[in-house]
Parts: sequence; C-alpha cells; structure tokens
Amino acid sequence: MTLPQTYVESAMNAGDEILSPALSQGLGDAIAIIDESESISYAQLDARANQYGNALRSQGVLPEERVLFLLEDSVDLVAAYLGVMRIGAVAITYNRMAVEKDLVFIINESRARVLFIEGEYLETFQQFQSAITHPFRLIIRNGESEGHLSTKDLLNDSSSVRQITAMSPDDMAFWIYTSGTTGKPKAAVHLHHDVIVSDLHLRENLKVQPGEKILCTSKLFFAYPLAHGFFAGLRCGATLILFDGWPTPERTGYLIEKHRPDLLFSVPTFYRKLLNEGIANHPAFTNIRCCVSAGEQLPVPLHEEWLQVTGNKIYQGIGTTETLILFIVNTPDAHKPGATGRVVPWAEVRLTTQEGEPINSPDTPGVAWLRMPSVCDRYWNRQDMTRHAFSGVWYRTGDIFSFDDEGWWYHQGRADHMLKISGQWVSPGEIECCALSLAEVGEAAVVEASGKEGLSEIVLFLEPKYPDVDRVMLTRQVQSALKKQLAHFKCPKDVRIIDEVPKTATGKIQKFKLQQMLEETMPAI
Repeated sequence: MTLPQTYVESAMNAGDEILSPALSQGLGDAIAIIDESESISYAQLDARANQYGNALRSQGVLPEERVLFLLEDSVDLVAAYLGVMRIGAVAITYNRMAVEKDLVFIINESRARVLFIEGEYLETFQQFQSAITHPFRLIIRNGESEGHLSTKDLLNDSSSVRQITAMSPDDMAFWIYTSGTTGKPKAAVHLHHDVIVSDLHLRENLKVQPGEKILCTSKLFFAYPLAHGFFAGLRCGATLILFDGWPTPERTGYLIEKHRPDLLFSVPTFYRKLLNEGIANHPAFTNIRCCVSAGEQLPVPLHEEWLQVTGNKIYQGIGTTETLILFIVNTPDAHKPGATGRVVPWAEVRLTTQEGEPINSPDTPGVAWLRMPSVCDRYWNRQDMTRHAFSGVWYRTGDIFSFDDEGWWYHQGRADHMLKISGQWVSPGEIECCALSLAEVGEAAVVEASGKEGLSEIVLFLEPKYPDVDRVMLTRQVQSALKKQLAHFKCPKDVRIIDEVPKTATGKIQKFKLQQMLEETMPAI
C-alpha cells in the first residue's frame, strides 16, 4: 500500500493548520467552542490564540521552549495551546490532579519556561514549588497572586494580529505524556506535521460536518480527546463542548441533554457507568449520531446493551499516545462488534513474532508495527525506549493483534503482558473477554503469578457488575464458562473478586497494582 502524501517539506505551523481549514471555508462566525462560561466563534478563537502567542513572545518565550498547562478544559486552554504552537514553542497539557511526584517530575523534565495554572490550584502548587529545579514564569487563570501574572494581565494590550512563526514540519510542536499504566510517565514528542492527518477519521469515516457538536468525556491532557476533539474537531469546522472538573455520569448526562452533541467520544468503562446508573436512558442519548470508543477493548455485551438502550452503535477503535489518532477503527460503513476494526487507509500495520519474524497468515497473533504520518518522533529523554519502539518509519506499538481473512483486526492485549504458560503463549485479553461475556461481570483483568516450583500461573481478577452479587456463585460461574471456552492451560488457577479493578483516569487497567495485590498475598475467594 502506498501512503498518501500528507505534507510537503516546507515551512508550516500546527497552530495555524488546526484553524485554517474552517477559516478558509468562511466559517469564522461559526461556533468553535462552548465551555462552562462562554461560547466563541472560529474568528474569535483565532484572535485570542494570536493574543496568547504574541503575549508569550513578548515574555521572551522562544521556539521549542516548553509551556505547560495545568488548566481546566476551556476556551483559554485551547487558545493558549494554539498560541504557543504559533510562536514555535511546545505545548504540553497535564493533569493538575496527578500525584505530586509526577507533577514535579514532568515540570522538571520538560524544563517548562511558562506554567499556566488555575487560581484555585495556587495553594496546592506552592506546596511543591520549591522542588522545581529551573526558572519559570507562573501565569494564573481565574485568580491573582502578587508577583505573578494573571491571564487577564497577560493578554492586556496584546495584539490579536496573527504573527505566526514559520517552522519546519519536523520541529517539535507538542508533547503528550503517557497515562502511566506502568509507572513513571514519559513524553511522546509530536511534530508540527502530525496534525495534518488528525481529522481524516472524523472527516472520511464519521462524515463530520461543520457545525456538528462533539463531546469527549476524557480531558484534553489525553491524546484521545486532544486529537479527535480539539485538533480534528476544529479542523472539521465542528463545535467542541468542554467542561470543568472530572467527568461523571451525571455531569455527562446534563451536558448531553443541554447541548445535544452529534458525536460522543468515550471509553468502555464510562459507557458502562452511563448504563449502570441509568443516565443513558435519557431520550437525549438517542439523538447522538455517532458514539466512538477507545482506550480498552469494548466487550460485545456492553455494545449490545448500549444499542438496546440508546438505539446507537458504538464504533470501537484503537490508538495510542504515540500515534496521536486511531489507526484501527470501526465505522458506520464497516462495523463488527467484537472486532477492534479495520486499518485506516492512511496507515499500514504489519505483524511480527516476538522474535521479529513477519506474520502474514490470518488468526495468528503477533506484535503490531505501525507506519502512519502522525506517529511521534521519539520519547523525550528516553533513548533506550526510543530505540526499542522506533525503527525507521515503523513504530512498534507493543500491542498484540490478529486479523481474519476478511480484514478485521482483533486486539489481544499488550506484548509485555503476554503470558507463557506450560510453554505456550497466552493472551490475557482472550481470557478477559471470555469472563466479560457473563452479564454479572463488570471488569476482568488477568495477571501472572508465580506458582509451585516457580512456574507461572494465571490469576483472574473480577469486578462484579452488581455489588450485592453472590461472589462464591459468580466465581463458580466464571470458572465453568472458561473451562467450556478455553484450552485447559489458559484457564486461571485462581479467580479473585475485588470491589474495584484499579484504572488510570482514561479507564486503562493498572495491572502493576494488581501485581502488588498478589505480592501482598490477598486471600482468594
């Protein structure tokens, strides 16, 4: 397959490329963003982005210096992010509610020249400010503090005239930190040209039209909403709905009832919560044109229940922080519950064995290697990881997939999570999907344990869908179902029911925490 030429080797700027399609189509008066306090048109967003960029330039921020945002999702965050890229600096969003050690780590590692924080967060920030090892400028949104600029003061008298710094397509534009499923976060370094293909899935597959509204339940410091809501949505001329605070089913139900979005981007865990708490029963959910899921495998029973309650299918896909956008997807024109999807036309995916030998036959699991224009350039300050993950134009995703003879791809889990039991490779994802086929199971996660004589054994953790379930009976039902559907060496030696499976903020299961539970010798049920 020949990839389309998505950019030319000439000067460009990602901060301009995101808004220019809508502005060139005469959509300047169309609403670009609705947040908790204001609605703003494309022309107004363009002007405010210029104000932020010009103001930061006047503060001495230089190309490729980092600017870090610890802000609520808002018009100001989007405008300032665009403004940072427009002056050639590097934009980074991060979760201000993260643990202190991670916040200090990423501030110091990025050597951010400017930090944007919310006024209500100032007291918390001051508690670890002394641990920051480099000079920086603090800018406060919705608040003031002596010795620091507020966003209001920053923008005062700042010109809204566009003064974009021409950059190479291969210059840094933004970083995205991983969500930390295995511990310390790492930054995927994305370049200016990475945004050019960000809208293709929405535009070509989901048929997003100017003026349609998009709601992402995840926050903009994650790649999934950053790429498909912020970058892609604005490039399509759509309206992005943003909100303060952490997403809850009640809050999401309110936003859907109030704004009537056309597209909803979420994760399986959150779709399940909307169903379990009865929020998805509201008639407004039937008006959503397109529901998209990523972040983890979408169980078929969950998809079927969502379809029954809302009348909407959920279109599953998969992407990573490193790829920026989804690269295997289901679409309204090509949809198969249980399958991760098909490879998008602007990407190539190939499979290899763990030893690197190519796999070309259907139904044979292998490690996925990806070639796509939006793949990040490297990991910041992680040379060994970069060398392991990137080989020329190819990126080793670390995910195990198989494909069938009809071109549908199936995610089997992470390569570093594959287990070798009785001399044979076992996919945790296969076991987890089998357990999730039972209506009483809310979550399932497989980890490896050291059994007798040091041999590896499989332990299955379960989170009940209903808290008052008979746990002994559920354990027996799961064990019986697994024995009927799986080879004997794939059946867990131990099934443990816990109140809640630990996850990251994006809904990804944190298996290292389950390993810690095993080390603490939690009794089996």
